[in-house]
Amino acid sequence: MVSFFSQWYKQKFSDPNAVTLVVILMMAFLAIYFLSGLLMPVFVAIAIAFLLDLPVNKLGSFGLSRMFSTVVIVIAFVGVALLAFLGLMPVIWQQSSNLIQEVPHMLSQGQTYLLTLPEQYPEYIKAEQIQAVITLVNDKLIEWGQVALKASLNSISDIVALLIYLILVPLMVFFFLKDKKELLASFSQFLPKDRKMATQVSDEMNQQIMNYIRGKVIEILIIGTASTIAFVILGLNYAVLLGVLVGLSVLVPYVGATIVTFPVVLVALFQWGVGAEFGYVMLAYGIIQALDGNLLVPLLFSEAVNLHPVTIIIAVILFGGLWGFWGVFFAIPLATLVKAVLNAWPSTTLTTEDSNA
Repeated sequence: MVSFFSQWYKQKFSDPNAVTLVVILMMAFLAIYFLSGLLMPVFVAIAIAFLLDLPVNKLGSFGLSRMFSTVVIVIAFVGVALLAFLGLMPVIWQQSSNLIQEVPHMLSQGQTYLLTLPEQYPEYIKAEQIQAVITLVNDKLIEWGQVALKASLNSISDIVALLIYLILVPLMVFFFLKDKKELLASFSQFLPKDRKMATQVSDEMNQQIMNYIRGKVIEILIIGTASTIAFVILGLNYAVLLGVLVGLSVLVPYVGATIVTFPVVLVALFQWGVGAEFGYVMLAYGIIQALDGNLLVPLLFSEAVNLHPVTIIIAVILFGGLWGFWGVFFAIPLATLVKAVLNAWPSTTLTTEDSNA
C-alpha cells in the first residue's frame, strides 16, 4: 500500500508545474472560503469587469485609448443599470406588497377548497388528512414569517452594504478594466516560475468565464423580458414581478426553473381557476422554458459549457453550499475549472526505472 501511494505521488507530483497548480488552487480556495464576506465586492467587480472587457476591447479596436474606452463603457453600464433599477424597483416593490397582502385571501381560498375534497372523494381523502395538511402549512407560514421578520431587522446593515457596493464596485471595475495588463503583471510576480500548467488552465478558464458571464446576463435579459411581455399580454397579475423571477431563475440550472414555476402556477390558478386563461399562461410559460433549454442555452453556452447535467447539479449544490448566491452563479465555471485541471494534470504512467528509483 505504501509503495502504491509512493508511486502515485511520484506520478502526479513529480512535475513542479503540478505542485505550483495545486498550491495556487489551495490558496485561492482558502482565501475565497474564509474571506468571501470581506472580498465579495471585489468578486462582484471582477465579474462585471469580465462582462465589460469585450466592449472595451471593441472600442479600442477603433483606435481609441484604453482609458477613454473604459470611461465610456463604465459610464454607459452604470447609466443603464441605474435606469433599469429605478424603472423596475418601484413596480416590483408595489407588486410584491400587493402579493403579500393577497396571500391570506389565497390561503383562505385554498383551505376552503381543500375542505371540500373529503366530500367529493370520501373513499380517497379523509377530513383528518386535510386538517393535518392545513396545520402543517400554517406552521410553515409562521416559521417563514419569523425568518422574514429577522431578515427585515438586519436590513439596515444590508442597506449599508448596498451603498458600499454602489460606490466601490464601479470604481474597482474602472481600474480593473483600465489597468488590466498592469494588474495581471503585478500579480504574476508573486507566482512561482514553474507555472506552465497553471497558465494553461488559466487561459482556458479566462475564456470560459467570459463566455459564461456574458451568456448568462444575455439569457437573464431575454428570458425575463419575454416572460414579462407574455404575462402582461395575457393579463396575469404581478406580471413584472413574476417575469423578473423567471429571468433570475436561470441562474440556477434546472432547479431555478422548477422553483419559480410554483408562484407562476399559483398566481394564475387563484386569478382564473382551471380555465382557458390558466392554460394559455401555462402554455406560454412552457414555450419560453422550452426555447430557453433547447435553443437559447445551446447558442449561448455551446463553447462555455460542456458538462453532464448531473455534474452541473452537483456543482450547484456543492458550490452553492460553500459560497451562497455567488457559488450558485459560478457553479458551472467552477465545475469547468475542475474539469480543466483534470485535463491538464499529468497522466503518464511510471516506467520501470522510475518505480525502482
